[in-house]
Amino acid sequence: MVPDPDRPGSWFVRIGTTDQSHVDPDRPTLLEFDYMQRMAEAIDAYGDPGERIRAVHIGGAGMSLARYVAATRPTSAQIVLEPDAELTREVRDKAPLPRQSGIKVRPVDGRSGIAAMPDDYAQVVILDAFAGARVPPELTTVEFYADVRRVLTGGGLFLANVTDSGALDWARRAAAGVAATWSHAAVSAEPSTWRGRRFGNVVLYGSAAPIPTRQLARAAAGAVFAYRIIDGQDLVDWCAGARAFTDADAEASPEPPSMFLGH
Repeated sequence: MVPDPDRPGSWFVRIGTTDQSHVDPDRPTLLEFDYMQRMAEAIDAYGDPGERIRAVHIGGAGMSLARYVAATRPTSAQIVLEPDAELTREVRDKAPLPRQSGIKVRPVDGRSGIAAMPDDYAQVVILDAFAGARVPPELTTVEFYADVRRVLTGGGLFLANVTDSGALDWARRAAAGVAATWSHAAVSAEPSTWRGRRFGNVVLYGSAAPIPTRQLARAAAGAVFAYRIIDGQDLVDWCAGARAFTDADAEASPEPPSMFLGH
C-alpha cells in the first residue's frame, strides 16, 4: 500500500513495481483507473439504478470496485476472492472497509473460489486478477468461463480486465472464449491499444442477456481516456481465427513492457 502523493488519504496497491489498484476510502466512487470506470459503467447499467445485487470479485487488491458497488448499490452482498491474505490485511489496516459494507473476503484463488460457489448465485462476476503483472492462465479458459456461467444467474453479467499489446492475439483468444460461452459478448479498449500502439487494458463482457453496448459506448466515448466497444459481427470478425483457451493450452497474458514495470 503506497500513499498517493496527489490525493491525501488515497492509496495505490503496488505488487512489485506494478500499480494494480487505487483506492480512496473516503470517496469510493472515485475510480482512478480508466478500465475500472468502464467496468463500473457496465455494472451501473445492470438492472435498476441502486438495486441491490450479489457480486463476486475474482481478485481483490484494494477492493476498489467492491467499494464502488457498496456505495452505489447499498446492502449488496459481495464476495471477494483474494488468495493474498497478507495483502488483504494491509488493505484492511490502511484503507478499512466501511461498516456493514456487505463485502466478504475469502482467502482463495479465483478458480477454487468459483468452483465452490452454488449455481445461479451472482448477478455480476468481475475478473480482475493478476499474478505479478500477468493474468493467470487458468482464469481465461473455456472450462473456467463455463463455471462462471454456472455461478451467474440467467441474465447475469461477466466482466474481465485483461492486458495485451500489438496485434492483441492473446486478448483475442480470451475474448473468443467469452463469445463461445455467452450468447452476448463485447470487448472494449482504448484506440491506441486497438491499433497495437501501446500495451493496455482490454475489458471483456459476457452475458446470456443483451448487453447495452450503445449506452456503454456513449459513456466510453465521452471519457477522458476514451474507449471503443465492439460487439456483434465486429466482434466475430475481430476474433476470427482465434482459438479460445482451454485448460490444456492456457497461457498467462503477455508480460508488460519494462516501462510499465518501472524498470
